[in-house]
Amino acid sequence: MAGVRLDRVTKQFGKVTALDSFSLDVVDGEFMVFVGPSGCGKTTALRIIAGLEESTSGSVTIGGRVVDDIPAKDRDIAMVFQSYALYPHMTVYQNMAFGLRIRLLKSWWWQLTHGAEAKQRKQEIDRRVKEAADLLGIDNLLQRRPRELSGGQRQRVALGRAIVREPKVFLMDEPLSNLDAKLRVQTRAELIRLHRRLGITTIYVTHDQTEAMTMGDRIAVLKDGLLQQVATPDELYRRPDNTFVASFIGSPAMNLIETQTDGGMAKLGDSEFPVPSDAASSKIVLGIRPEEFRPDGPGVELRPVVDVVEPLGATKTVVLNLKGQNLVASLDADVELIEGEPLSLWVKPQSVHFFDVASGEAIRYNAGDAVAVPKEGSSGTT
Repeated sequence: MAGVRLDRVTKQFGKVTALDSFSLDVVDGEFMVFVGPSGCGKTTALRIIAGLEESTSGSVTIGGRVVDDIPAKDRDIAMVFQSYALYPHMTVYQNMAFGLRIRLLKSWWWQLTHGAEAKQRKQEIDRRVKEAADLLGIDNLLQRRPRELSGGQRQRVALGRAIVREPKVFLMDEPLSNLDAKLRVQTRAELIRLHRRLGITTIYVTHDQTEAMTMGDRIAVLKDGLLQQVATPDELYRRPDNTFVASFIGSPAMNLIETQTDGGMAKLGDSEFPVPSDAASSKIVLGIRPEEFRPDGPGVELRPVVDVVEPLGATKTVVLNLKGQNLVASLDADVELIEGEPLSLWVKPQSVHFFDVASGEAIRYNAGDAVAVPKEGSSGTT
C-alpha cells in the first residue's frame, strides 16, 4: 500500500487548462473520491497519476517515490475503466491472469530456461486468480467469455483483474456508470466491503455525488480544473466552502437565494435570519437545504405557497413559491399539502448557510455571534 501526493499538477491541452495547480495528499489506505461535473478535470488527474497522461507541470508521488518519469507499467498501480476493457476472445480466468502472465513470466525463452521457477510462478498466478474470483463471487464464471456475462459480472471481472496484481494503488474511472440503478447500488456496496477487506489506497472518479457521498472516506470536489474543497462527506454536506460545493453536494440541491441584509439580519420573504458578523456586503447569498424545512417549530417561520408536489414514497419533494422566490423542500410523506395553498414551514437559524455574493465563498459564524432560536410560532429571531 502507498499514499499518493499531487503537488501543483497542471495539465494544458493547447489553450485549454484541464487541471490548474492541483495539490492533494491521499493517505495510505484511504478511499478518495474525485467528483465534479463533466470536464472538471477529475479523469485527467487520474490519468496523470496512472501515467497515461503527462502533466504540463507539477509532480506526482506514489509511496514516497516521484513517478513523473516512470512509465505506467512500472508505477505499481491497477486501473479499472468505465468500459471494462476485457479481451473478448479470452475466458474470465485468462482475462484476470493476463497481466500477471506478462508481468511474471516475461517471455517464452525465460520459461524454457527457468522451468522450475516458472512452474512456481504459474501456481502463484492460479492462486491469486482463484482467490480474487472467490472474493468477488465469480469463481463459477472462470471459463466463460465476456459476451456470456452481464454488465455487473463484467465489472467484477475487471475488478478481479486489478486485484490479482496486488498493487499499491487502485485507480477507478467511473466503473459503475454502465450499470443499471439497482446493480449500481449493489456493486457500490461490494466495492466498499472490498476496500475495507483489502485496505489498498483507492482513488475513484465519478460525476455522481450520491456515489461520492456513500463511498468516499474523503471527497475532492473539482470544477473547471480547480480543486474546490477536500473533506469528509459529512463536512462537505454541513460546511461547504462555496456555493458550487453547496449546490453540487446534496440531492435535492441546496436552495441558494440572493438577498439583502439590514441590521445584521437577512430577509427571506417576511422573515429574517441572523447574519454572521463577518458579512461585509449588504447583499448576501442565503442557503437552506431542502431537508431543513420542518412542518413545526422551533425556528423561523416561512409562509410559502405550495406550487408542485412530487411524491417519492417515504418523502415528498415540494416546489414552493415565497413572494416570487422558488424554493425546494423535502418533507415526510404524511405532511398534508394542497397545491396553490399557503403552508407554514420552520427553519432553524443554525442550519442556514451564508455565502459572499461576489466570490461565492462561505461566511461562517464566529464564536461571539449570537444565533438565537425563536420560540415556536415566531416569524423572526429572539
